[in-house]
Amino acid sequence: MAEGAAEAPPENGGGCDSGTGALERGVAPIKPQYLTTKEQFHEFLETNGQKPCLETELDIRGKLYLAPLTTCGNLPFRRICKRFGADVTCGEMAVCTNLLQGQMSEWALLKRHQCEDVFGVQLEGAFPDTMTKCAELLNRTVEVDFVDINVGCPIDLVYKKGGGCALMNRVAKFQQIVRGMNQVLDVPLTVKIRTGVQERVNLAHRLLPELRDWGVALVTLHGRSREQRYTKLADWEYIEQCVKAASPMPLFGNGDILSFEDANHAMQTGVAGVMIARGALLKPWLFTEIKEQRHWDISSSERLDILRDFTNYGLEHWGSDTQGVEKTRRFLLQWLSFLCRYVPVGLLERLPQRINERPPYYLGRDYLETLMASQKADDWIRISEMLLGPVPPNFTFLPKHKANAYK
Repeated sequence: MAEGAAEAPPENGGGCDSGTGALERGVAPIKPQYLTTKEQFHEFLETNGQKPCLETELDIRGKLYLAPLTTCGNLPFRRICKRFGADVTCGEMAVCTNLLQGQMSEWALLKRHQCEDVFGVQLEGAFPDTMTKCAELLNRTVEVDFVDINVGCPIDLVYKKGGGCALMNRVAKFQQIVRGMNQVLDVPLTVKIRTGVQERVNLAHRLLPELRDWGVALVTLHGRSREQRYTKLADWEYIEQCVKAASPMPLFGNGDILSFEDANHAMQTGVAGVMIARGALLKPWLFTEIKEQRHWDISSSERLDILRDFTNYGLEHWGSDTQGVEKTRRFLLQWLSFLCRYVPVGLLERLPQRINERPPYYLGRDYLETLMASQKADDWIRISEMLLGPVPPNFTFLPKHKANAYK
């Protein structure tokens, strides 16, 4: 035997110096309450096949959560909402296959501003392998407080590939995605869902207990089906029913919140908190109104200042060269297509404004207030020119979002 090499003891534990006495193989002295059988040991691992609980808890009960908004929920807009009191923010929906392919435009959606103290990213995908691989990549490369799975996206392009809302009808795949992502993430996993796919066939109440058992930390329920889109009001009675089905897992509610009264009514259903989407697009100061329990009769000049701050944040984020200016303008115009639906508090005969009420034509208290009420793209462009200078020759704009609350 080579010098210094240690001889391995025989399998039976023998071979010791006869002068010291034979060593006997014993059992480590585990406390009785922790002892189990071999069968129970492996059964436990099989039925609780999740990673050790390394992640931090996501404690956002009672917080105001700005929804992940495609196109409009960009970083400059989220900075505006943070200023007005949004507690939790989330990046725009990112497609997992685009991230895995290294598309820089998709990775840009995951960027976090330093003011976003509780921040998550939202992933969309249809298959367990790509979603798990993407979650593993994010776990190594981005600093977030949670990762959200988009199971609410209604658009055909996503739905027909089996993602978004389609996962509500693909429970086996859905489960594999959740369990796979949970295995590789060190932060909590959350899910956003709708009531169901078809208008009168609710699925959420059946899915919620399963999501809880699969290890989801929190679910947000948008009180509409895929088919319904925005043609009817959100169903908060059903959301209340789902709170009980989800318990003790926290459930956030989402849909039609445009005033502090709407938020108060929503919280009475027992939800852990509210997510605000279109309401924030119509008036980002909604977060302040909810926290201060008041209606804010904000002036047109104050609103223009908000837009000016947005353009400054946009130039900082997208660049101040010609390309950055025009990118900022495009995102500003997308936002203005929602802002024009806001009716100033001082002009209303009855408070509060409802999100499904079509604003009539009206003359504001000054020229700017009237201009901001216009639903013509040409007028939105004029507002953009006040802040970013003239548009390039042959410039045209068509809003990307077709959501219509007034049908």
